[in-house]
Amino acid sequence: MATIEPKSGTAAQGPTTRRTVLPGAPPFTVDDLLEFPDDGNRYELFNGSLLVSPAPTPLHQRVITRLMITLQSAAPPELECLTTVNVGYSNENFYIPDLVVVPEEVSDGVDLMYSPGDLLLAVEVVSPSSKSVDRAAKVEAYAEAGIPLYWRVEPMEGPRIYVYELDGHSYAGPAVHKAGNLVTLSAPFSVTFDPARLMRPRG
Repeated sequence: MATIEPKSGTAAQGPTTRRTVLPGAPPFTVDDLLEFPDDGNRYELFNGSLLVSPAPTPLHQRVITRLMITLQSAAPPELECLTTVNVGYSNENFYIPDLVVVPEEVSDGVDLMYSPGDLLLAVEVVSPSSKSVDRAAKVEAYAEAGIPLYWRVEPMEGPRIYVYELDGHSYAGPAVHKAGNLVTLSAPFSVTFDPARLMRPRG
């Protein structure tokens, strides 16, 4: 059995500890993950190693929502944009991208998880707790899985969007797109927008 102990609390009460007991033991498998409690954390696997991410912040959710709306409005009718879907690469590798683009007909046949070959694009929005994973581990993992396109969005950089395109068994680039400039991206379909809009209030 494995345990995680996220800490939380208030100034008045002082810190408290919530202990979560997870079934299984390292190296973990997808079968282990399916037995995990629904405790608000995101659980992913990298070669059997467990990555635990907390619930996203409001800013993180804003960026994902703005980007999903931007992409969905430009997408052809046969494609759709979805958030936080399950992607199973092997029994020891299981990912939950912040956003993906997939063919709608593929979604109609998916019950629990997509395969990497179903994805046309995977997007991660970087947070302080996910920097090393999104900037390095997921670049390598998504390329190995054969996901043709990976966007890394860095909110604290304006935001900036880093675009990685699969070239053989690794990603070329990344191409970098800064806030304040209209950028046109041609894959997985043509879309034009200013990255700055991803963080602006609706008003």
